[in-house]
Amino acid sequence: MHIFFVGYMGSGKSSLGKRVAHELLLPFLDSDKEIEKKYNRTIPEIFSELGEAKFREIEKEFLDNLPLNEKVVISTGGGTPCFHGNMDKMNELGLTIYLKRPVKELAHRIENSKKSRPLVDHLQGEDLDEFIAEHLTERESFYSICKIIPSREDQTVKRLVEMIDTYFSSFEKK
Repeated sequence: MHIFFVGYMGSGKSSLGKRVAHELLLPFLDSDKEIEKKYNRTIPEIFSELGEAKFREIEKEFLDNLPLNEKVVISTGGGTPCFHGNMDKMNELGLTIYLKRPVKELAHRIENSKKSRPLVDHLQGEDLDEFIAEHLTERESFYSICKIIPSREDQTVKRLVEMIDTYFSSFEKK
């Protein structure tokens, strides 16, 4: 079973996912990085050259091609769960964890990130806050069907590893 980190851009999916994978001695995949490698383009270039609809198809293809016989920690793109039945697919393939963060924190993290984010690169300040709030409202119905939604205080490597261990140990007891 795979372990998927889900959440809005800037929520810490890649950084926490990588650290959790290290603790669990599992491989780590960042879906955006894997897509960039496969297409030899950055995510902003893919958005610009191929469009968002094609990018969402590429994300689905990434999920469809995951190896079924390996346990891997995966950070997904912020929109991945919201298209093509991807959230259901991830829940079928393993454990999904939603890193829910407040709008102000997300905006701060996004504004201070060196990473290019095609959906919000043109926004800042209150415009960015409003966009994130609106977008989160649209995406919440997808994110909220994750199997684990830790509180903000529980979004530490130690607590996430404990939750993951508890989740998987419940299967071993059955």
